Amino acid sequence: MFRNQYDTDCITWSPAGRIHQIEYAMEAVKQGSAAIGLRSNKYALVATLKRSTSELSSYQKKIFKIDEHIGIAIAGLVADARVLAKYMRTECINHRYVYEQPMQVGRLVTQVADKSQLGTQRIGSRPYGVGLLVAGVDQTGPHLYETQPSGQYFEFLGNAIGARSQAGRTYLEKHFESFAELSLDALIEHALLVILAVTARALRETLATGVELTSNNVAVAYVSVDDDFTILEDDLIK
Repeated sequence: MFRNQYDTDCITWSPAGRIHQIEYAMEAVKQGSAAIGLRSNKYALVATLKRSTSELSSYQKKIFKIDEHIGIAIAGLVADARVLAKYMRTECINHRYVYEQPMQVGRLVTQVADKSQLGTQRIGSRPYGVGLLVAGVDQTGPHLYETQPSGQYFEFLGNAIGARSQAGRTYLEKHFESFAELSLDALIEHALLVILAVTARALRETLATGVELTSNNVAVAYVSVDDDFTILEDDLIK
């Protein structure tokens, strides 16, 4: 992509009917480290690959707990993800205070998508450069959603976003029909297969040369009707 006279703000349409700043935000998601989501009849699960800026730094967290029943995995700009995570937590707290019950997953995702869309139509602002995989559970069961910088959102049985994610989606398309009745351990195994086996070679391209995939740079989180949103990383994922 190259700079042109139609990409100075997010409210200018190009003659081809495109808004370039939204496309740039979508490209930021594609260049982020991969995030993967799976869903069964009982569980919703996300997994991510974490990056570090150097051998001396820690790994960036890519999974955030929003409420007891909802969490997100992100691909793209982590700073933008923290802003959206803070907004989502506030909405969940307000909903619990007013209605004395957890917020519905679909309602929260819709509000996040509406907030993202506002950044695509106001001068002086920009789209959020982050894509979210939202895993949650409510009275209708487990859910897995994706939100995009454009304000679009979709519900999935399984999905992968971020760098080299097409290989992950190919694996999920081949196996998603078996996810419905799987146990938590089996779902985690599928998630790790996507990261560590099927897309291992492609994902290594997103890491520094010579860095191995370990429990330090992979994280998994799950939620179900019986279990709160739980993050497994570092020693817990071994």
